[in-house]
Formats: sequence, C-alpha cells, structure tokens
Amino acid sequence: MKALILGGGAREHAIAWVLSRSKVFDEIHAAPGNGGIAEVAHLHEINPTKGEDVVALAKKISADLTVVGPEAPLMTGVPDALRCEGIPVFGPGIDGARLEGSKAFAKSFMLDVGIPTPSFHICRTVAEAKEALSLRHPPFVVKADGLAAGKGAFVVEELAEAMRLCRSLLEEGVLGEAGRTVIIEDYIAGRELTAMLLIDGKNTGLLPLSQDHKRALDGDKGPNTGGMGAYAPVPWASKALVGRIEEISSTTACALKAKNIDYRGVIYIGLMVDRDERPWVLEYNARFGDPEAQVVLPICDVDWGEVMLSVAKSEPLSAIRAKDCAVGVVMASGGYPGHYDVGFEISGLEEARKTEGVLIFHAGTKRDGEKLVTSGGRVLTVVGLDPSLEEARAKAYRGASAISFEGAHYRRDIAWQALSPKTPRKGGDAR
Repeated sequence: MKALILGGGAREHAIAWVLSRSKVFDEIHAAPGNGGIAEVAHLHEINPTKGEDVVALAKKISADLTVVGPEAPLMTGVPDALRCEGIPVFGPGIDGARLEGSKAFAKSFMLDVGIPTPSFHICRTVAEAKEALSLRHPPFVVKADGLAAGKGAFVVEELAEAMRLCRSLLEEGVLGEAGRTVIIEDYIAGRELTAMLLIDGKNTGLLPLSQDHKRALDGDKGPNTGGMGAYAPVPWASKALVGRIEEISSTTACALKAKNIDYRGVIYIGLMVDRDERPWVLEYNARFGDPEAQVVLPICDVDWGEVMLSVAKSEPLSAIRAKDCAVGVVMASGGYPGHYDVGFEISGLEEARKTEGVLIFHAGTKRDGEKLVTSGGRVLTVVGLDPSLEEARAKAYRGASAISFEGAHYRRDIAWQALSPKTPRKGGDAR
C-alpha cells in the first residue's frame, strides 16, 4: 500500500518516519517534503494547498491514504476534495478545520458546549477592544483570530501596550486578515500542556500528553515561536488531571458529532493547567502539533499505518500507550522568529546519529547538490528516546551539540518543568 504525506516540516518528517516503519505501507510519498523526508519517501513538487493538484497526484501514485500535516491544506479544503474522489484521508474537512482557522469560532464552540476556557470578548474594532480591556487587569491577553504561524498571541503587562497591539492588528493590518478580528481573554497563570486526540467520527483515542516550549529563549523568555522543543509523556500530570482532560476530550468529540462535523484526524487541545490542577482550553488545532508530533509519534506502542488508516476509514481504534520517553530540541536559524538568512551548510548529522536513541527530523532543510543546507527558520528537531526522561533529554542535547550550521541556536532548558520544577520561570504563556 502507498501513503501520501502533505507538508514539508519536522512534523511531516516524523509522520513519514513512523509510516516508513509500518507493516501496512511499503511506499511513502510526500509533497513537497524536505531534505530529510527524501531519505524515506518519494518527493513531489506540487502545491499541497491546491485540492485539484493533490487529487491528481494521489490518483497518479494510487495512494491508499493521504495524511495532511500542516494547517494550510486543511483550510483550503484539500481533505474534502480527496474524500469526494473516494481517497481515504487523515485530516478533517474544512468544517472541522475552522476550530483552528478561527479562534473566535473555536471560543464560541467551547462556550456553547461547556468546555472550560478563559472568559473572552471578540472584538472587531479598536473601540470594542478598548472596552474589553477596560474590564480586565494585567497581564492582558490579545490574540489574532486567524492563522499566524504560532505568532498571533500576545501577553503584555501594560494597558497602553495592549491597545497598541490592538490598533496594529485591527487598523494597521500587521497580520493581514488574520488580525482583523481579535480575541481579548482573561489571563490564566499556570503550566501549558498539549493533549492530542484521535477522532474517527465515531471513536476517540487520547495520545500521551506532551509539553511544548513556545518562547524563543531559555527561561521562557523572548518572543513566541512555532515551538522550540517538547517532551512526552508528562510526569507531573496527575491521574485527576488526566481524568479532567479525558472529560474535555470526550465533550469535544461528542460536540463535533452533535454538530454533524465529520471529523477524521487528530485534534490538538492546547491547555493551561492552573494551580488547582484545573485544565483550561486555550486553543484547538486541527492537526498534530509541531514539535509535539516529533516526541509523541515515536513513543507510541502502535503501528501508525494501521492507526491512521483506521481513523481515515472510521474503524475502531486500539488503545495507545507510551513505550518510551522523548525530548525534542528544535535547532533554529539565527534571528528566528524574526529575520533570518538561509542557505548555510548543515554538518554533524552522522555524528549525532551515532548516539543510540537519537532521531533527527528535518524542517527547514533542502539539498543543494551534495550538501544539505538550511531553508527555513526552524531547521531540525533533534529527539532523544529512552525509558528515562532525564536520559532522553541528555541524548537529545548530545545529538544537538554534534550538529552545526551558521547562526544555529536552540534552547538549553527543554523539559525543565519535568526535571527541574523548582526552577523559577515566567508562567502563563498564552497561545
């Protein structure tokens, strides 16, 4: 059987890697892929957001399953186009993808079905934003309604700064249409957590919990990014907390079904856990998280080919458990998430792979003749696997230290909340 993966980041490389190890698929294809995915899949240069192009490719290669990695093809209805042609797809249709495409829609959905989420106002004018902010105390949380590559959420201490942000989004259009509507919501202090839930329209399966690190710099400082690292599972998540998250997951799945949304894929639930161990939903995403996928997929004791095909065909799901611990460290280009240069040669990959339990998932890489060079902001995710979370972390950093390219930088404190929980950090990072 043949699988087609849409996307070209480290998340998609992780998907390609687990599918290449599946007994179900003997041929993997990716569009457009990257320099690392090319090691396990055939690459195709098409635009993965154009439904007609994806359908044509899927038919040409006789794909038995298409897996949608990033959000962009979901928002343009690519899964709908494939399903109309009878091609099984892992990924929701455009109606389900709205949970990620519009924070206003997602927050209204949560309120409607009783999902715990911070109190909020949806604002379309500066006057509305000013009124919403006047009802709150600092710190202030301002979010763009639409997709902003993980950079549309802001937490600021000063009212004047919050108003400046709202003007830049609503009037100046700094994020384009994504920021023409903003959400002002209450700030929740606590620890972030990611829950990813498989939904096949009938059944659900909660994956091992993980924790992302959104800020660019050590100590949870600097600007928000697409994610600088993650670990799984989460040892500080108590049974009571997991039970509450399972309730949220069940409510979400039941609400989708009640609203006649045929959701077949994974739903990412971004949570904030307060000091009373109450989980609050900050956001939904309609796909695997990045970098969460890179640490969750490899540790699950399943054949991912079987699982994804079952989800796409609405067949029963088996229980999914973690067989290992994983820590993933994102190596980024100098200047990321701001301006950065590309085209720098990457060296040390073979040396990094010599450490047992080290996986390297490519994001912003491409082949330039015989060389592998940087082509994006987040370049690689170096993952360490081990039964011990502490040793998994050591392996990840051992691997990262062996790799070099001009301007490379990465956080040195991934998994600190699990391994050094008494270290003071700024909490309550919003999404």
